Amino acid sequence: MEAPAQGLGRGQTSPGPLPEAARDIDRDDLSRLVREVNDAGVSFQQMADRAAAAGEKGSKPYFQKLATNAVATAPSPDLLRGIAAGLRKPLTVVQRAAAVQFLDYQATELSGYDDDVRVIVAHLAGMEKIERKRWLAMIEASERAAREEG
Repeated sequence: MEAPAQGLGRGQTSPGPLPEAARDIDRDDLSRLVREVNDAGVSFQQMADRAAAAGEKGSKPYFQKLATNAVATAPSPDLLRGIAAGLRKPLTVVQRAAAVQFLDYQATELSGYDDDVRVIVAHLAGMEKIERKRWLAMIEASERAAREEG
């Protein structure tokens, strides 16, 4: 696995982890997505190759810069498609992460709900699909039982 090449010469990589400062930045949603894919074993070159195979933009150095939150301006729509292809993530996920990181976007889809509902949704969103299915079955069973009692 490659580590970001911040401060390294051409063609050099560092086997060490990302600097803690890069992980602690408040708004780094897109950078975090890149780091997660890299941490899962996908090199920055593989990300660039995936983007190129999809006919989209996205170079190894750009993915490296994203991982360290060293990109100062929001990616163009073309580049967002390349990032999505490189990460193998849905375009909407990449767009939302970029909006949070570069435009200080705040999601409002759950506005009007109390904190309990938002915490539940956030918890479910982080689960694997099989876990979400299990929770859905429990919720539906609870609703059926309540209807039968009522």
